[in-house]
Amino acid sequence: MPLSILRPPRNRIPRLRIVFVLLPLASLVLLAAAQPAGGDAVLPYRDPSLPIAVRVDDLVSRMTLEEKMGQLVYSSPAIERLEIPAYEWANECLHGVAQAGVATVFPQSIGLGATWDTALIHQVAEAISDEARAKYHEAVRQNKQRKYYGLTFFSPNVNIFRDPRWGRGQETYGEDPYLTARLGVAYVKGLQGDDPQYLKVVSTPKHFAAHSGPEPERHQFDAQVDERDLRETYLPAFEACVREGKSFSVMAAYSRLNGEPDCASRTLLDEILRREWGFRGYVVSDCYGIKDILEKQHLAGSLEQASAMALRAGTDLNCGNEYLSLPAALKLGLVSEAEIDRAVRRVLEARLRLGMFDPPDKVPYARIPYSVVDSREHRELSLQAARESIVLLKNANHLLPLSKTLKSIAVVGPNANEVKALLGNYYGTPSLAVTPLVGIRKKASPETRVVYAKGCEAVEPPTIASSLDEAVRAAKSADVVIAALGLSGDLENEQFEIDTDGFYWGDRTTLDLPRAQERLLEAMAATGKPTVLLLLNGGPITTAWASEHAGAVVEAWYPGEEGGTAIADVLFGDYNPGGRLPVTVYKSVDQLPPFGDYKMAGRTYRYFSGEPLYPFGFGLSFTHFGYGHLEVSRAQIRTGQNLRVSAEVKNAGAMDGDEVVQLYLTCMNSPVPVPIRSLAGFTRAHLASGESRVIDFTLTPRMMSVIDNDGKRIVPPGRFRIEVGGKQPGFRGMADAATTEVMTGEFEVVGATVPVD
Repeated sequence: MPLSILRPPRNRIPRLRIVFVLLPLASLVLLAAAQPAGGDAVLPYRDPSLPIAVRVDDLVSRMTLEEKMGQLVYSSPAIERLEIPAYEWANECLHGVAQAGVATVFPQSIGLGATWDTALIHQVAEAISDEARAKYHEAVRQNKQRKYYGLTFFSPNVNIFRDPRWGRGQETYGEDPYLTARLGVAYVKGLQGDDPQYLKVVSTPKHFAAHSGPEPERHQFDAQVDERDLRETYLPAFEACVREGKSFSVMAAYSRLNGEPDCASRTLLDEILRREWGFRGYVVSDCYGIKDILEKQHLAGSLEQASAMALRAGTDLNCGNEYLSLPAALKLGLVSEAEIDRAVRRVLEARLRLGMFDPPDKVPYARIPYSVVDSREHRELSLQAARESIVLLKNANHLLPLSKTLKSIAVVGPNANEVKALLGNYYGTPSLAVTPLVGIRKKASPETRVVYAKGCEAVEPPTIASSLDEAVRAAKSADVVIAALGLSGDLENEQFEIDTDGFYWGDRTTLDLPRAQERLLEAMAATGKPTVLLLLNGGPITTAWASEHAGAVVEAWYPGEEGGTAIADVLFGDYNPGGRLPVTVYKSVDQLPPFGDYKMAGRTYRYFSGEPLYPFGFGLSFTHFGYGHLEVSRAQIRTGQNLRVSAEVKNAGAMDGDEVVQLYLTCMNSPVPVPIRSLAGFTRAHLASGESRVIDFTLTPRMMSVIDNDGKRIVPPGRFRIEVGGKQPGFRGMADAATTEVMTGEFEVVGATVPVD
């Protein structure tokens, strides 16, 4: 194609020639080298052999101002004269490719968090990005590029699940910043791939930064967070995803932080994200969040002003269409063309790094076959993830595992045969979904009679007497009762209109089971039959009554398409549960500070001094693990040095199983306030019966650091306590716990206080 056809209209050429002349000298040399001796010109931005910066500069230089501004909204129009197709930026893949037809559905993120398994999380993300690539290229081949079939994903959600009432807490990896960071980095790397030139997909950690409800107020609330809480709790996972994971995108939240709109926060987007952390990608707004600056937060006088505030602060891409006001903002002098060019370069670099303008044979990920979508291998991986996510909370008198040759089993409850209870939110369409009832029927022997009765609806209206009576009759005729209770995405979710007892606009107002389900559970226990409480939910549920009266309690989260199979594997002993709680299960909502208070005091295991129902890091096993030989490399180190810690763990029981070895650290005489303890290392290890293994950890200065009164991260001299075991230290409950007491050690840091990057 002749070069003249690709040039902008004549009245734009003078400005664009100036931009071209101002390109770096090295870029000009490379562009010149890309021109052939004769014939049609090579298009540098389409030349994969050129450096990415050169290609981006060349492409931007060919675009009109109007074309550039058009690329900054989530539904970017085609530029036909440059052979740039239209592109829809919005996509989701929290636990599988969402909203794009059939796809493998993995456990919801909170369940992935309960695995405490970074290698597994990386595998899951790789499988998801395989399916994303396959779907994208199939859509391109069919010329049906549309929303949810792109390669730019608004995942993972690395917000901290600071309050269990938050309806979107299910999207997170839990309440701990270290666990969230490690799993978030694994997820980002698994999504984006490891090719030196191309991104597999773009991963977008969200919602930057302090954002975790309440949902009804998310468009206008102002999270008041001091520098210590910001640096110790709300930022670490984002920082890790950017610095270690190299995420190429970050999503700014709807809300405000200390008065600044997150989508227009120079503090977050410029000072911290780009200058401090060295972020090189693009920032996208939460969808239609820029409009909130005008309509909800009342910090701008017009949409043009709100858009200008966001663009100038560093929000490059508008998920929404508010940036269609940028031409007017430019005319008003609210933004400059240079600021528009900066944003355009960032978003176009993403498309170039994804290989969207390159021949398919040059892009390794373009060769992923469509057969990976919903493949047998991915279904098996989803099953493994579901197995690893299940947490055994109670197992009195070794009720579990059940015998497969029981004469009869009663399966009751609104989640027993409900597909929605497998999925949570932001999910794809499973080709086959295995509910708990189906899984149990497949696992039990052909001679076992499995009777199902729903018993009640998930919430009021009040239980229909005939339905409850049916469940009671089923229980009385059975050897054991499995009560599948909990929540679903119809009750807890992103902001949506629901106002029923216990729930409000996606959030929860209580941590208890809905009353109808409590009555069903009480009726089951009243029959005198051994009862297993099976929970399917996102946010933790307070089950104080069940902890006293049920024989066993199993937490299965929203376990994905193979959830019923995984549940049955655990119930009948074909898989030994090894999941651990990524959240604290409180005894009552009365133990929590006000929902809208973003101070961390009294929240999560790091700052909560009360007695929980079940603590963060807790989970039982069908076998018994013992610990010994805690070793610290040195009793004394200088500030700024690393420290090695090791411990031996042994499977002293009769069944193979997984143990999650956890290391907690406490600065004992800190000059400033610090958490009660903080997770500083973990390893999920599979041990055969009788097997022992030494688990090694390295404590870095970063892990030993505290936030001083000036908001700086420092390592102070003083004494530190180390606690290593299969659960969080200090929990006095659960006499049937399957691990020994936590081992404790100390070390001393000496020397001058040193800063930590």
